[in-house]
Amino acid sequence: MMNKLFFGGIHPKYNKEMSTTSTDFRQISPEQVVIPMQQHIGAPCTPLVKVGDTVARGQKIGDGEGLCVPVHASVSGTVVAIEPRPHTSGRDVMAVVIRNDGKDTTLPGEKNDAPLEAMDNDQILHAIREAGIVGMGGAAFPGNVKALSSMGNVDTLIANACECEPYITADDSLLRTDPQHVLEGMTILSKVLGPQRTVLAVEDNKQEAIRKLEGLQKDYPQIEIKVLPTRYPQGAEKQLVQSVTGREVLPGKLPASVGCAVFNVSTFAAIYRAVRLGLPLTQRIVTISGEAIAKPQNFIVRIGTPFHDLVEAAGGLNDKTERVISGGPMMGFAQKDLAVPVIKATNSILCLLKDRNGAAENPVCLRCGKCVGVCPMRLQPLYMYRATNAGRVEDLKRLNLLDCMECGSCAFTCPGKLPLVEVFRKGKAMLREASAK
Repeated sequence: MMNKLFFGGIHPKYNKEMSTTSTDFRQISPEQVVIPMQQHIGAPCTPLVKVGDTVARGQKIGDGEGLCVPVHASVSGTVVAIEPRPHTSGRDVMAVVIRNDGKDTTLPGEKNDAPLEAMDNDQILHAIREAGIVGMGGAAFPGNVKALSSMGNVDTLIANACECEPYITADDSLLRTDPQHVLEGMTILSKVLGPQRTVLAVEDNKQEAIRKLEGLQKDYPQIEIKVLPTRYPQGAEKQLVQSVTGREVLPGKLPASVGCAVFNVSTFAAIYRAVRLGLPLTQRIVTISGEAIAKPQNFIVRIGTPFHDLVEAAGGLNDKTERVISGGPMMGFAQKDLAVPVIKATNSILCLLKDRNGAAENPVCLRCGKCVGVCPMRLQPLYMYRATNAGRVEDLKRLNLLDCMECGSCAFTCPGKLPLVEVFRKGKAMLREASAK
């Protein structure tokens, strides 16, 4: 089986025990939510409400055409603003701001108890789209579009439960508390895609979740539970495909090119709620953790909840806090404003006393080659770094810079503390500018 494991990777300190002390999640219902119209890859939504409107939880408040899925009110209340607001991406994004009336008036979901084999695939895909479901592991690609593009093209459906970044335990918590909804969602999507093999892949550092899943497997004999050795970035799509199937996704290609479709386990749970319960995506589990937060834990959070509300609910920040990150320490983005809201792809808020993986004041390449040995994409980070700094666009193309997934393995292992990921993001911008000319 070892020949199936992906190339490279690292073993950082995972620190997951900080936020797994309890599965008795607190639900956060803030005084006000800020719901961005851009929460997915593709075209932003156009607001469907106006200032002064009264809305119910679950009501569609934005939608659009093309590569777009709707967004919904996560609380009931009054629309008090429609304007650009800070977003986790660092940009200002058009958002609908709703003052919570505390009543939680909710539109009733249309339940569907019909046998799965009697359901039409178009009906299922429509329900997924209307619920506003996107990839909840971070990519935020519209779920219905990804499913539609996979139909007839894949023989293996993979549920990604690896959650390989340090600190984050949102998916682990979901599997420890509500694994059946994940397995039901997998069954639904498997009906649509018709794969020969359906696999839930989980790293071996999630023993309680594994026990819960294996205890249910007799009811889902068509689903294989595959336990993988813990290694970062096991949860990246291409690496996961190789670990599960032994197939290697070539540069510039997607998992579908080797017959695989990968969805996050939280996405599968949302698919179940959309198809069976008629419920849109209005909340998710979010980990708040790190040495700088008083009480690390997982919360059930309404989409649009400002970060500062979650920080306060977790006991507040240490006075020496240096950085708050949306996501994990390896691939997350530092935030300059805690007014930014939780969006559909927010799985973690990480609060650090210091930037453990940051660049040195005077970084220097020691030409040790460690970055090459850990890159899971088999790239050459040291040459990509030099080519970017020298502005050599043709070299960046030849080095396949766009295949870099910014996992941070190279920066983590670099003894010279080069700002590798930061430089690679600049290099990608150079390539995009060159291609636009």
